[in-house]
Amino acid sequence: MQRMLQLILDTIPNQSRDGITFHFLLSNNKMSLVTDSPVHSSSSDDFAAFLDTELDSNSDISPDQEEEDDYDTDNKRIKRCKVEVSESIEDPQGSTSHGDPEQSLEASVMKDVSCTHPGVMGGMCIQCGQKMDDASGVAFGYIHKDLRLANDEIARLRDRDLKSLLRIRKLCLVLDLDHTLLNSTRILDVTPEEEYLKNQTGSLQDVSKGSLFRLDFMHMLTKLRPFVHTFLKEANNLFEMYIYTMGERSYALEMAKLLDPGKVYFHSRVIAQDDCTQRHQKGLDVVLGQESAVLILDDTEHVWAKHKDNLILMERYHFFASSCRQFGYNSKSLSELKSDENESDGALATVLEVLKRIHSMFFDPELGDNLADRDVRQKG
Repeated sequence: MQRMLQLILDTIPNQSRDGITFHFLLSNNKMSLVTDSPVHSSSSDDFAAFLDTELDSNSDISPDQEEEDDYDTDNKRIKRCKVEVSESIEDPQGSTSHGDPEQSLEASVMKDVSCTHPGVMGGMCIQCGQKMDDASGVAFGYIHKDLRLANDEIARLRDRDLKSLLRIRKLCLVLDLDHTLLNSTRILDVTPEEEYLKNQTGSLQDVSKGSLFRLDFMHMLTKLRPFVHTFLKEANNLFEMYIYTMGERSYALEMAKLLDPGKVYFHSRVIAQDDCTQRHQKGLDVVLGQESAVLILDDTEHVWAKHKDNLILMERYHFFASSCRQFGYNSKSLSELKSDENESDGALATVLEVLKRIHSMFFDPELGDNLADRDVRQKG
């Protein structure tokens, strides 16, 4: 029993969670591993409350912006019994036991008969420590590789996050990587007409000064889409942002470093292929944000079959020749033409204006005071 308690305490991570998301279809505009974040010990007796705190700590919302009664309600609802080896425990007959520590531990754990089992980590409930089926709930591996949350807990966290975001007049934005924010190619696929690019790559030590990067350890070149840095900076004022890619996690994390080296925009909100709950499909089921407040920016519509109303469809960015071949284009690529999209009126600059309009419409004061009843999917 003592070993079980230690296992429970060892699974409590000091892991940051960040993010929430939203979607709308724009039809007239053409425009992958983290090595898991280090797990630290925590003095928290309540993983669920701790998770809430961590969600806030890396979000754009300061703790002092939360109402105290929200915290009290959440903490009371999810508080589990504290286990103390030296603590005396009353038995069912009312007597007090000071005996075997293992019996005291077991009795203490068993006292929490009302646990709703909000999530599972390492085969145990994150609230009461009871052994649970590892396959139950929805996996949130980008928060912690072993974390699964129950549907009720996901709903609770989404409600709480929505209140927090609306309080600071933000929505959620889910961003695809490839052909949306950037374009990558294997070095082996570089054509003779693209060889000049190998001498024009920027430094990985200061990615803010470049847009073309050579990642030899991944055997690839990556080109950031023009205007992407300005896009992220301005979108960050209006949205809490996620990366969501069908690529592998190791790739997704490297791309996140290029786009957000200071971890200002995404924090740990980087969702990759292994996080998807359906093969070849992306879904908001692994995003801790209310669908009514999530926008999605992607160049591919069919991967969002269940969330087309949240989607803003982007024109694909084909910088490299291999990208053109992949989609069946016979024309030369931008790199072969030694050209690129325009910064000021390219695809990202255009879609940024669309996002600003949707945000403005959602928060229009003339629509009344009840922001929670609004839905970005109704903004046509």
